[in-house]
Amino acid sequence: MFTNRMLLIAAAVIGVGAFFGYKYWREQQTALPEGFASGNGRLEAKLVDISPKESLRVKQIFFQEGDLVKPGDVVVQMDTNTLEAQLEEAKLNVVATQEKEAVARATIVRSKAQIDLAKVEVARSKSLVAQRAGSQRELDVRQTTLKTTSATLLEEEAKLRTIQQEVAVSQAKVATIQTRIDDATLRSPILGRVLYRLTEVGEVLAAGGKAMTLVNLEDVYMEIFLPAREAAQVKLGAQARIVFDHTSGRSIAGFVSFVSPEAQFTPKQVETRSEREKLMFRVKIKVPEKIVSGFIDDIKTGVRGVGYVRLDESAQWPAWLQNTVTPPDTNGKSAAPDEKR
Repeated sequence: MFTNRMLLIAAAVIGVGAFFGYKYWREQQTALPEGFASGNGRLEAKLVDISPKESLRVKQIFFQEGDLVKPGDVVVQMDTNTLEAQLEEAKLNVVATQEKEAVARATIVRSKAQIDLAKVEVARSKSLVAQRAGSQRELDVRQTTLKTTSATLLEEEAKLRTIQQEVAVSQAKVATIQTRIDDATLRSPILGRVLYRLTEVGEVLAAGGKAMTLVNLEDVYMEIFLPAREAAQVKLGAQARIVFDHTSGRSIAGFVSFVSPEAQFTPKQVETRSEREKLMFRVKIKVPEKIVSGFIDDIKTGVRGVGYVRLDESAQWPAWLQNTVTPPDTNGKSAAPDEKR
């Protein structure tokens, strides 16, 4: 009886020792060496709002929440019936002013012909007066006619310039209305996924009102917080890794794109060194676009994980962070050195 009890106790001690030994071994396997820092975070992406420039009624919505959209895709079409009617009116106004311009040009041509004839008649009258075959009165009349016709030409040329300006204004109005119609077709400026659909067909959206919110999959990143001592060693462009909770054993290669100049979780007055050690700075780890584009359907913002940053450029990534995710299609080229190491 005593022997059985001792055996049970020995087995329990061995089991506990094995458990803590295995736990210690696992911790050593994933221990972060010198020259690196880490912090918890989640995968995030910039949000882009799709909004009309002016108040219009929603005519059609082409994408739903969760759909993937590409740059240039039409996501929402606003009703432009009123604008199209204004456009037709503006186009007719252009035609009318162009007709006025044509009439003005014809009048100028006629006036120039009359001036040419008046000059010939003045020259003829001068010759007759010199030969005493014509009257001075007739010469004076013809000279006056030449001056009057010349003044009329100047007036008609001024009217033509005014009409030309009217044509330019009417054409500019057509271009403005056409731009408003084009702007009523709301297109995606990015490669992204519809996060929120914020309107329905038939609703009137005010200028700047949100029709959709997109997740910009071209700008995917994780934000972590590091103590002041470690944040001071982080360099922009430094190599980084992201490991998600659900994909332990594989990491995503990234780089540091931002280090906040302001501390978070900061006491109002920092007087002692121990308090300064409490300062936490936001560090942004950006995922390269070529990796994002290769796994565009698998990206889920909000997924939790850990971000690792290399503080010392000479430090080597531990083995458990060297198994990095690479794009599925490399076009026959090997992965970048940063993704292998």
